[in-house]
Amino acid sequence: MIAHDVRHFSRHFCELAASTWTRLGGEAYIFDGPRSTPQLSFSVRWLKTHCGVVITASHNPPHDNGFKAYFDDGAQVIAPHDKGIVAEVNAVPLSAVGEFLTADLAKVTTLGRDADAAYLQVAAQAAIDHDLVRKANLRVVYTNIHGVGGVSTMPTLTAAGVQVTQVPEQAAFDARFPTVKSPNPENAEALAMAVALAEKGGHDAVLATDPDSDRMGVAVRNRAGKLELLSGNQVGALLADYRIRKYKELGWIPDAGTSSACIITTFVTTPLQVAIGEKHGVKVIKTLTGFKWIAAKMHGYERKLAAAMGAGFDYDATPFRERARLLQQHSTFYLFGTEESYGYLPNDSLRDKDGNAACLMFAELCAWVKSRGLTVPEYLDEIYLRCGFFLEGVINIYYEGASGAAKIKRILDTYRANPPKAFGSVGVTRFQDFGREKFFDADGEQIPAQDLYLVTLANGYSFAARGSGTEPKIKFYLFATEPVKGAADLPAAKAKAKATLDTLRAAIEADARQRAES
Repeated sequence: MIAHDVRHFSRHFCELAASTWTRLGGEAYIFDGPRSTPQLSFSVRWLKTHCGVVITASHNPPHDNGFKAYFDDGAQVIAPHDKGIVAEVNAVPLSAVGEFLTADLAKVTTLGRDADAAYLQVAAQAAIDHDLVRKANLRVVYTNIHGVGGVSTMPTLTAAGVQVTQVPEQAAFDARFPTVKSPNPENAEALAMAVALAEKGGHDAVLATDPDSDRMGVAVRNRAGKLELLSGNQVGALLADYRIRKYKELGWIPDAGTSSACIITTFVTTPLQVAIGEKHGVKVIKTLTGFKWIAAKMHGYERKLAAAMGAGFDYDATPFRERARLLQQHSTFYLFGTEESYGYLPNDSLRDKDGNAACLMFAELCAWVKSRGLTVPEYLDEIYLRCGFFLEGVINIYYEGASGAAKIKRILDTYRANPPKAFGSVGVTRFQDFGREKFFDADGEQIPAQDLYLVTLANGYSFAARGSGTEPKIKFYLFATEPVKGAADLPAAKAKAKATLDTLRAAIEADARQRAES
């Protein structure tokens, strides 16, 4: 199963891959045009193919393109399959490539509208309470930022009863992404046109997806009536809390919680996810960075249930409500998964972050908040009052070229060889090296080794450090937390966290740049 987005040469690369697969004796499926990454993930499972590919560079600059490989569970490949694929690629001599550079689609199957209908039916399951959405009269502005989101996000929202206004200048496919500096919904500039349209039209919220529609960014109205952007960590916290509440309300999980239901997050995502899960009495799983690791946990839960049910059990054919019951009885029911980089997945019918479904999830949350007479920021404050205040920050340090790669490696190596002892007046109380130490998740499963460091400070703050897998940079993820006894304490807690985090950010960056040059 091979899909592609709107980028330069994406269709050509897709057809070449499909042609090559059939010429080597396999059976290949493609779509009739651009489709989202989550639809590829779903379609691998729907067609029961052995693997999948999507030609995309996600939210990267226009000149980039890429090749993302998926295994038969619909998730991006992890070890040992990733290493096996690379080994096979490296074994192919350059002289053998030429004969495959002309596409022959005679034996390639192009999927019809039934493939879209099947995915849209699953995307619609992202809403837990469909009546709530239909009654809310919710009005949103949506932008696909010239990408594939209009193919699936638009029909998903409109079918649910959401009144959607699309940003006309950004609706058409365009590999140049001409109206933005970067087609990344994490960046405020990418949502600027949508926010301006929503301010003018008085819409409830803004929703945006990146070019392959696996990430979502949002803006919501505050009590003053102004639109404000939310971070990926904030959106993830809101969705986690709301969905657990709703599952309890509808009786899908016990009101007191259960260790047989979980939310899954990553080590570089806000610790507020853990606090929310603990308050609700559900299990919280933390994985390495990337949705492939979240998907790996879901795959394990699926296999455990299949083993308990015996031969003939069809996981995907089992109705979602019944599957939830069986998973709690024999395995673990996945409630929600998120990572800080604007990725969210409502259920396990597919195995990658889903911007299309995320838009519907967030629309439902907005509808629920609206029904209570609140704003979304006020609901977020309710979560802070229960769990404490959490604030996050990111440091991206770019080093280009071979010399830059050496500097990034030097920072990572010196962290391991000579861990930081303090930042300014704040001492380090714990240094965790995921490349050398053994760590286990809440299921007792060992976390794979990776060059990831977690640093805990004496004031309760913490940060994570890792090299980027896709860009020439090193990233630091900063986490602040302050206790909150009541609503009157919240403004002071927010101010203190921001000031302390700003000071800490400067100290961490200065230390990293010094290490890079040492």
